[in-house]
Amino acid sequence: MFVSFFPRPRLFFLSALLWTAVVMTLWYALGKDVGAAVGLPPLPPGTRPVAGAAVFWSGSFLWFDIYFAGAAGIFAAFWIIIAPHPWAFWSILGSALIIFTNYIQVEASVAINNWYGPFYDLIQAALSRSTPVTLAEFYVKIASLAGIVGVGVAVGVLTRFLVSHYIFRWRTAMNDYYMAHWDRLRTIEGASQRVQDDTMRFSSTMESLGINFIESVMTLIAFLPVLLRLSADVTELPLIGHVPYALVVAIVVWSIFGTGFLALVGIRLPGLQFRNQRVEAAYRKELVHGEDSAERAQPPTVSELFSHIRRNYFRLYLNYVYFNFGRLLYLQIDNIFPYVVLGPNIVAGKITLGAMNQILNAFQQVRTSLQYLVNSWTTIVELLSIYKRLRGLDACIQDKPLPKLDRRFRDDPLETPW
Repeated sequence: MFVSFFPRPRLFFLSALLWTAVVMTLWYALGKDVGAAVGLPPLPPGTRPVAGAAVFWSGSFLWFDIYFAGAAGIFAAFWIIIAPHPWAFWSILGSALIIFTNYIQVEASVAINNWYGPFYDLIQAALSRSTPVTLAEFYVKIASLAGIVGVGVAVGVLTRFLVSHYIFRWRTAMNDYYMAHWDRLRTIEGASQRVQDDTMRFSSTMESLGINFIESVMTLIAFLPVLLRLSADVTELPLIGHVPYALVVAIVVWSIFGTGFLALVGIRLPGLQFRNQRVEAAYRKELVHGEDSAERAQPPTVSELFSHIRRNYFRLYLNYVYFNFGRLLYLQIDNIFPYVVLGPNIVAGKITLGAMNQILNAFQQVRTSLQYLVNSWTTIVELLSIYKRLRGLDACIQDKPLPKLDRRFRDDPLETPW
């Protein structure tokens, strides 16, 4: 799955994490000072963030673009030189470009969040008649949002187009790799399905999960500082009282609880999904043989194979009952959680309407990022089951023992998966 597309995958991903840590440390330690030295300084402390499309060509934004391009170029050049790979430009530079376009989308969301504050304060002033507000001012403020939205939409479309091509290249690399070893793989149960169907499903699932994961990480990096800044207006939590950085503490604790809770109630699903694919493949294979031979796909055999499918689906349905109950209950409570946290400050009148909307939006962005596993768990379960099947092909190519689930399935297709 990975060696076909990435150079030396284990070392590659480890080095990517280490390099990311290094460049982020340098950015927060020295980046702003260096940017000021080259004529691209950040906003002075205490200055209100830019609330319009001008943020995309501000000095600090342009300096980060240059810094990111330099860091990505150095990393790509290193790997292209020490471990040449036919798909290196797509796997390394393509990954960097996808991360960068997602960063711009997230910055567009941050710019919109910064726009919320002044806009809703303007509405509050107009409704309360505390400050004169003209119709022209109102529409100019709305029009200022158009530039931000335009950049976000354009980059979003470009990102989806790029990701689609990136993922198909990955599938092509997997297909070429497995077909080059077809003589060895053809004896594995369901080899044809694994090469054709599982690589296709792996690619399509990675397309949705991967882009959502990158968006979640980038959103978290961009919005946590915003939430820290807004925490100055929220200092108390219900039933607890004063807490430093109350918003950040509340959201992190709540999101960790939700992720751990759903991972616990859904722990049996990957194994059941894996077996579901296996019994479906066995049934389909027998029917295919029945097309060529009258001796195959006889009623007793077909009935037995289909009984395996029915039994596994019923297990799956039963396990999804309590998983969906837990997930939906958590998500419904999650909808009102921000208002519960802000309750004491709203009642005491410590925040304005604009500040409240900024907090709610930033809270939702960070909460959604931290709850990536909660919102994607069903898809992750499916991806894990596909991964387990493709691991069987990789093990065969590398002369390693088959994965445990593959070995057990040969003895009992419906063995308990836990």
